Amino acid sequence: MQIVNVMQDKELLAKIKSLPPDKIVEVADFVDFLANKDDRLLVEAAAKISESSFAAVWDNPDDAEYDNL
Repeated sequence: MQIVNVMQDKELLAKIKSLPPDKIVEVADFVDFLANKDDRLLVEAAAKISESSFAAVWDNPDDAEYDNL
């Protein structure tokens, strides 16, 4: 799905190119963040669902020793 038309593409690229290098790095990081947002949500959901399965492994006297480290 193309939301941004060709003119907007050129304007956006011109704006990015006008930024100082450190800001361009921030833009690139933000684009990566947006691109991976769905993946991160999926990983968080999977971790939440699996918590009950791991409860017996995590919540026991032997494991409590590691909690104190």
